Amino acid sequence: MGLIVQKFGGTSVGDPERIRAVAERVVRSRAGGENRVAVVVSAMAGETDALVALARELGGESPDPREYDALVSTGEQKTIALLSMALQSLGVPACSFTGAQMGMRTDASHTRARIESLDAHAIRRVLDQGAVAVLAGFQGTDDDGNITTLGRGGSDTSAVAVAAALEADVCEIYTDVDGVYTTDPRVVPAARKLERVSFDEMLEMASLGAKVLQTRSVKFAKRYAVPLHVRSSFHDGEGTWVVPEEEVMERLVVSGVTFNTKEAKIRVRGVKDQPGVAASLFTPLSQAEIVVDMIIQNIGDDGSTDLTFTVPRDDYERALELARRAAADIGVEAVEGDEAIAKVSIVGLGMKDHAGVASRMFRVLAGEGINIQLISTSEIKVSVVIEEKYAELAVRALHAAFVEAGAAEPLEES
Repeated sequence: MGLIVQKFGGTSVGDPERIRAVAERVVRSRAGGENRVAVVVSAMAGETDALVALARELGGESPDPREYDALVSTGEQKTIALLSMALQSLGVPACSFTGAQMGMRTDASHTRARIESLDAHAIRRVLDQGAVAVLAGFQGTDDDGNITTLGRGGSDTSAVAVAAALEADVCEIYTDVDGVYTTDPRVVPAARKLERVSFDEMLEMASLGAKVLQTRSVKFAKRYAVPLHVRSSFHDGEGTWVVPEEEVMERLVVSGVTFNTKEAKIRVRGVKDQPGVAASLFTPLSQAEIVVDMIIQNIGDDGSTDLTFTVPRDDYERALELARRAAADIGVEAVEGDEAIAKVSIVGLGMKDHAGVASRMFRVLAGEGINIQLISTSEIKVSVVIEEKYAELAVRALHAAFVEAGAAEPLEES
């Protein structure tokens, strides 16, 4: 008997008809009782946004975090009850669980809680009785019993945590796309679906702008060796498997081209090149919980340095103000900002074995007249910051050069 954990997002359960379709899919997955199935669901499409709007209408732009979590968590509670009813109407026993009922324990960081443990005994008991366990994603409780939420996209993480605790054979993530593509098909129609991708590649893609999976869920899956299967909610075709590196048969030089237009750049000019200056600049950003991504430092002949870094665009105004305050204390020439940027990246396991990937990327961009502002690399990725207006052009050019053409232009084996 197999054990399957399935996760359905808000689009998949967006209305009663789609909830019924999900119930029918779950019934097929049970294979007449041969498989045990636990289902993790998000709130219905638009439900969380509506609840957030209510919170802001009555609680202002920064409502109390505890009450905010108590409110927005009700979206998933609505879905689990409806899906359980739909399954029961098809003759399949089902039992719904809120985060507290399923034993999902988190820290006390409201709106962005981290999972600490999951006591899966109650879920196992229902599964052993032949019923489907229908679980609320995105939520848990802290040590004091307060409802917490994991942040947007947290249902993916909930599903992987459940799969890990149950030692499931697979965690199926159902979305409105049918797998992980080499890039966004809306930008590049020639994008193709990947049959398998490694955890590390998926982590890079997710963190660099690919929207199929939430980054924390992939980290969780890698840590606990949970096989992920990204599939379409609307048909039964095979999707994309996210697995350990050794299970990826085709080590492509570049598996994907991603882009992110939700970052901004801040440049601090004329910083004194001395110990402690960087700490003085970045500590206030850290205390404000602003995530700094790329950091580039250029040291001049006059003993001063320029520091350039990127932050999420939603945090840009706060980050710029904090940087200017810090700059006033340490004495700098100027602090400048730019929101009209995009980060474009290439990702692939094959980069480990080939030299010349970065230089080829730079030549492709130069050929399109695209200037590179910042560069960041890892063992399996190269990222550049460019003007936002060139983002889609850059993605199309890089996809054509690396994915569609393959290794038409020879790369050196390292």
